[in-house]
Amino acid sequence: MELAPGIKKLALEYERWDRSIQSKTDAPTISVDEVAAKVASFYEKIRGVVDWREEHLLRKTAIERILKRRILTNSKEDFAEPFLQELIRGGHFPNEQILVTKIEEIQKIVEKYFYLLEHSPQSGTEKVLAELRMWLLSIAASEIEESLAPPIRERALIEFMTQDMKERVQLKGETTTTDEEKNLQISVGVQRALFKLDEATITYHLLEKKYQDWKAPSNITLQQLAQTLPEIKNELHKIIAHPLAEKLYQLIEKYDSPYLIIGDILTLHPAEFEQFSQDAAAMESGVQENYKIRLKKLKGRMTRAAIYSTLSVLLTKVLIGFAIEIPLDTYVTGDFNQMTLWVSVAVPSLLMLLLVLSTKTSTEENFKRLMMGVMRITYGTKSEEVLEVSLARRKRPMLENFIKSIYLLSFLASFGLISWALWSIGFSILSIVIFLLFLSLVAFAGTKIRQRGRELLIGKDKQGFVYTIFDLFSLPIIHTGGWLSRQVSRYNILIVVFNFLIEIPFQLFVEFLEQWRSFLREKREEVH
Repeated sequence: MELAPGIKKLALEYERWDRSIQSKTDAPTISVDEVAAKVASFYEKIRGVVDWREEHLLRKTAIERILKRRILTNSKEDFAEPFLQELIRGGHFPNEQILVTKIEEIQKIVEKYFYLLEHSPQSGTEKVLAELRMWLLSIAASEIEESLAPPIRERALIEFMTQDMKERVQLKGETTTTDEEKNLQISVGVQRALFKLDEATITYHLLEKKYQDWKAPSNITLQQLAQTLPEIKNELHKIIAHPLAEKLYQLIEKYDSPYLIIGDILTLHPAEFEQFSQDAAAMESGVQENYKIRLKKLKGRMTRAAIYSTLSVLLTKVLIGFAIEIPLDTYVTGDFNQMTLWVSVAVPSLLMLLLVLSTKTSTEENFKRLMMGVMRITYGTKSEEVLEVSLARRKRPMLENFIKSIYLLSFLASFGLISWALWSIGFSILSIVIFLLFLSLVAFAGTKIRQRGRELLIGKDKQGFVYTIFDLFSLPIIHTGGWLSRQVSRYNILIVVFNFLIEIPFQLFVEFLEQWRSFLREKREEVH
């Protein structure tokens, strides 16, 4: 059977990736002390509970956090080496695997972003300048991660799926969206759906497309970039927040599973994929095996996500309980109730457990659709299915206001009924407010985990009348949780404590420990 032209090109990129990881070199690598690494790695695990992030963002988040802290406490000269050593000690990259030549490469990247920060316009409020700074450092973290772990496979698969989706996706209804805008939004949607890339990483990829010399800009280019940085930020944000972006993402996310499975098979057979794909039985068996592997990993990720996200919320809940809720109820209102405290801890946990356990991850029918999708993509058989995106219709003002009124009533009913139930079992007003906040946070986190659980499901959901009623009363709580989640991530007290009162002294101790052990080794070697 003849392979599709696009799949041949994709296979060549996977071969290139395979050669890059197989190539051996005797070049010196960055090494850190094993004892110091174990201590730092243990800290990172503890921190992962407090500041939980989805697994695919853990390394990038760590790079960003360490970068921001070191910029505040270190000079830009000789920045890269201790920065890389800390990443390795924390277990984010393997010891003795990163080449020493990467120090100079990362140093140049950091200096580029230092220059942009120092020479960007300083007019505007403190908030605007701080947002610009955080935005740029997030992009810097993305570039550093891709420099240390080049995503050859991921980028090739993104490009492959993007080209396929450009042919299949059609916009339904009247639109002023140009083909160029549509294709750009498809590219953004594929990055979000296929590998769950965050906004900073997608923005970095957009910058690479916009400026061909972004990785090694000339002094003139740097000066121009620095002066127009706020305008560039706004322009790229408009692309990410395009009205079409969410609709395309929701559509693409429902059809990305076959591409992921093809990527898995190519990873196992990069050099001999063409020969392997000629055996239909072997190809079907490969799809089935990789589907099972992905399904098992998906269930494991969901379980860990449920545990870590719940622990993160509960730790914050306990902190607020001891710092605010218990003292106020005991000494101000004189109405502390131990039972209500247990209820406020147990109910969100049980809700999270219920949301995760009730998630549908796969069906037999879904596997058949996935198999057909893989075969279509691999052998280029044309599909009659066109993926349509229905654009928002112009709504009548009166009808729109009526619908919004119903949603507001459902909002009041949802929180009102829960508040009444809590009041009837002895919750104080303060305890009710805190309970509702954490219930919303857990509902939002659980819903996100459920959405991740649909990673391998293909096609649209079929929801009946019962789901519509359920959504009417649950969506206000979930949306409130989404808003709160953004505020918590921005103003999380525990994160501030970790960053400034614990992490800086701890990292100083780890660096001292490593240097002390190095000193002892040198003295030991001097003994003859």
